[in-house]
Amino acid sequence: MILPDMLKTLTDNARQFQERLTEWQAAMAKGQDEAMEQARQWQAQAMQQQQEVNARIKAQMEGASEAMQSQWQQMQKTWEDQFATMQKQGEEMRTKAMSAVGGSGGGTAFADWAETYAAQMVAFTQKMQSESAEAIATATEARNKGGKKV
Repeated sequence: MILPDMLKTLTDNARQFQERLTEWQAAMAKGQDEAMEQARQWQAQAMQQQQEVNARIKAQMEGASEAMQSQWQQMQKTWEDQFATMQKQGEEMRTKAMSAVGGSGGGTAFADWAETYAAQMVAFTQKMQSESAEAIATATEARNKGGKKV
């Protein structure tokens, strides 16, 4: 192969690579937009579910004795305190991770860290949901044994 042919081939390959790169970037941007929209929808749905749960809790609390209300308020305060502690620890870890990789522009290292952190939070949330499901099952059994409707 002579030099002009090699240069032409190299130029063609570079042009094809640039075209493919542009296509890949467009596909990635579309995927990111879709992921953000899904996250927004999930957040809106989670907020709606939380409002429904809050309404059910309020209805249950109105019919509960003072001792039960006091106990529930203590539990709620403890959970809120634990959540605030977790948020603070998460922010501290995020700050350390950003400084370790050179800030938010640190490439994929911080993105990898953020994804791992999110996955751990989802796993924790799933554990809490499992605990909630067990509590609901226990309450349902107790109501059934007491002859009350759920």
